[in-house]
Amino acid sequence: MEQTVGFAHYWAQGDAVSHAVAYVLLLMSVASWYYILSKTWSSWRIRRGSNALDGFWKAPTLTDAIAVMRTVDSEEIFTPLAQRSSEAAGISSKQSTPSLNAATDPGELITRTLRREINRVSARLERGLTLLASVGSTAPFVGLFGTVWGIYHALAAVSASGTVQIDKVAGPVGEALIMTALGLVVAIPAVLAYNAFTRINRLTLAELDGFAHDLHAYLTTGERVGKGEA
Repeated sequence: MEQTVGFAHYWAQGDAVSHAVAYVLLLMSVASWYYILSKTWSSWRIRRGSNALDGFWKAPTLTDAIAVMRTVDSEEIFTPLAQRSSEAAGISSKQSTPSLNAATDPGELITRTLRREINRVSARLERGLTLLASVGSTAPFVGLFGTVWGIYHALAAVSASGTVQIDKVAGPVGEALIMTALGLVVAIPAVLAYNAFTRINRLTLAELDGFAHDLHAYLTTGERVGKGEA
């Protein structure tokens, strides 16, 4: 008689361990696709906002440059860097009370502010990458564990029956191999997304680092700051 095989049949024949493996793979897939979709949207907005750098340096004053950048930098990757560093230089705001910042050399204060903002952006860009890397590296092994467990039960059933029949082995083994396929289906998008986001983050951080150097050079040159804000 024709035997119906497939994931539904395997699910009906599976035990608590095989069901747990399937749920773990499902959880991995949902989590990875959440970060894939959200970071894809965020990365597209970040790359579009990188065009704000040209408009920033074409503005007549630093205040106008920050305002122009804010309209384009929807993800606020570059704007906080300019705003915080200008405040550190005493352009946008003046410190009226004694503090460690007020006693620090302006150039050192600007450098510390730029470094802090770059670290903040870097941590934000790397959010979710650890999960994608973990899913990409562990999902195949989780699926393989489900396959091994299914084959073990298939061989145990054959041993209990006392006879070896190909139709009794091929069906359960083929159904167990579904778990390996599911593990690969979960892992491959996570690995591809991790590599793509890593490259985008590297480009963004390179632009941010260059922008920080330009800002530092601008803000530590008193003559140019005075001309811009006179």
